[in-house]
Amino acid sequence: MDLTQGTQEEKNSRAKKMMLWFGIISLIMSFAGWTSAFVVSSSRPDWLKDFVLPNAFIISTVVIVLSSVSFILAKQALKKGNNKATSLWLFITLILGVVFILNQFSGFQQIIDLGYNFTGPTSNVTMSYIYLIAVVHILHVVVGLICLLVVIYNHFKQKYNATKMLGFELAATFWHFIDILWVYLFLFLYFVR
Repeated sequence: MDLTQGTQEEKNSRAKKMMLWFGIISLIMSFAGWTSAFVVSSSRPDWLKDFVLPNAFIISTVVIVLSSVSFILAKQALKKGNNKATSLWLFITLILGVVFILNQFSGFQQIIDLGYNFTGPTSNVTMSYIYLIAVVHILHVVVGLICLLVVIYNHFKQKYNATKMLGFELAATFWHFIDILWVYLFLFLYFVR
């Protein structure tokens, strides 16, 4: 396919989607580096081998998966021209995103209650990696929530419909990416000791 062909709108759409994928690939590389460093560091003598992730991280994993489902339902409703259902599912996605972040902080509190901190005399390298990976992911969820707020705003301004939904699709792609990324990170942190 010749990428120079098509209308200006089609070229613009392809360019924006490509830029999003470049960003996603760079994020994948960053998290791959951190998880690789986690594996290499796990051979240290001070590594916690018997640490189990708090239940709040399990709950947050379920919540973020449900948020992806609700975003899919919002997109299906938009394609059918059902603005009320689209609004409902977008707001549910937003609420689930906030609940995910709250559960992450609850998980951090559970870790602190066990006596492990990010820095200081009660910190260790294992917890530092867990905090780093989870906090950087939370920052990306915050970016996803900002994108979602923009989508909700544009939806109420009636800028999307079944044939014009580029911004909606870009936000959905990013949201699904951070969902899949967390599922990977959770499984990684849960099973790689």
